[in-house]
Amino acid sequence: MADTATARATGPQPPAPVAEATGISKRFGATVALRDARISITAGESHALVGRNGAGKSTLVSILTGLQRPDTGSLRFSGEAAPAVGDIDAWRSRVACVYQRSTIIGDLTVAENLFLNRQSAGAVQPIRWKQLRLRAEELLGEYGVAVNPAAQAKDLTVEQRQFVEIARALSFGARFIILDEPTAKLDARGIDRLFDKLRGLQDQGVAFLFISHHLQEVYDLCATVTVYRDAAHILTAPVAELGHQQLVEAMTGESASSGSAVASEPSAPRTGSAELVAIDGLTLSGACQDLSLSVRSGEVVGLAGAAASGNVQVGEAVAGLHRAEDGRISVAGRTVRTGSVPSALAAGVGLVPEDRHLQGLVNNRSVAENATLTVTDQLGPFGTVLPSRTRTFAQRMIRDLDIKTPGAATPVSALSGGNQQKVVVARALATDPHVLVAIRPTNGVDVKSKEFLLARIRQIADGGKAALIVSDELDDLRVCDRVVVMFHGSVVAEFDRGWKDELVVAAMEGVGTTTASTASGNDEHGR
Repeated sequence: MADTATARATGPQPPAPVAEATGISKRFGATVALRDARISITAGESHALVGRNGAGKSTLVSILTGLQRPDTGSLRFSGEAAPAVGDIDAWRSRVACVYQRSTIIGDLTVAENLFLNRQSAGAVQPIRWKQLRLRAEELLGEYGVAVNPAAQAKDLTVEQRQFVEIARALSFGARFIILDEPTAKLDARGIDRLFDKLRGLQDQGVAFLFISHHLQEVYDLCATVTVYRDAAHILTAPVAELGHQQLVEAMTGESASSGSAVASEPSAPRTGSAELVAIDGLTLSGACQDLSLSVRSGEVVGLAGAAASGNVQVGEAVAGLHRAEDGRISVAGRTVRTGSVPSALAAGVGLVPEDRHLQGLVNNRSVAENATLTVTDQLGPFGTVLPSRTRTFAQRMIRDLDIKTPGAATPVSALSGGNQQKVVVARALATDPHVLVAIRPTNGVDVKSKEFLLARIRQIADGGKAALIVSDELDDLRVCDRVVVMFHGSVVAEFDRGWKDELVVAAMEGVGTTTASTASGNDEHGR
């Protein structure tokens, strides 16, 4: 009777969290990666995990997915202890991670990717291809993913690959999915479609751990946010009860009064300054048609646009990565031979590429080697590279860009994302270029690294050089003197300082744009 009365008093117990980590600590040698960290995610929840690079997010993900064993602490899924490290099937049935870098194999079909290593009922049984495609079609249909199972994965969009990865994770029985920077390569429409899909899956009880450096997305999608800083848990709170400034302060440990602005105010326009970049009538196949643009000494110009606008290809063409069908590019009065990186380097172009992992870094090489790749001809006589000169040159760049690294010989892969990006910027600046082309320069970096990188770009222009920031991130564009907006290969609008967010976004989305229009006025960001 007493037990019955107790049960009635306490009522039904809430279900156990779909994933719960408590007291998690992890060291790698002398480095403390996590210190008594914790997190709890409930079924059907979108839970954000935010923090600066080096805060411990990646280490927690590696523990939550069974890739690393914690030194201390416990991990449970739906009330049960986590499987043993190495029991791949058991981990897959509990948790999956969709990484920023897709794990989809491009040369296989969608169906083959969905059932990789599960194509047939047994190891010695033949694959029944028609049945495999039907299974894939049923799985995709169950979760509303409109992708042809017979399509080659390499032909899918970034958004479609993500949906396929999510469907593959769910096919193992996992109801907890970690999304690591899922919107990094999506335009606004793609992000909206992704979020709609995630909300639909939440209604089916699927829980998401959402990791992003774009804080507005946390407010758009998530109900709860957890903040890590310096390898430790700082807070967990309902998103609706946490203001933007409070969230940034929790991530950085600095109040608004002690922190720096996202970027310094653009300088006043320089009358009579020299034209450092001239793009005349540029036509790139599938990217732009008869496009013209100029950047003058002392200017930071933003080239804005969504994923299909062509702005990235134009920026890459200035750096010699694409051959033009027509038109001319010149830097400091010197013609750049399109499609020739050496020609662009010789003309004085420095490039921060869009994807530091695929285009910017040689991961198995040191910080020093990566930072000096563009200046090897200056590091020794007769084509040789002297280690002492490499080290001295790199150490200067490390100091100049405040790169947090144990030393110049440290493998670049051991650095946090923000410091890896600083190495990419160091390499671009090593040649002392006339113009820096920075393509989405703060993609996947933390708030403080973003502030530093944008301020550094501003400093380059203030020193009499020029910068072209190619991005769809409004925070990247705030440092600019002018913002030129592209839509489907054409310039559709131009904005002076003081632009309003809604007008720039509308132009990027092709809504209510006026070709070569100019907008000004103070926006809510206090410009």
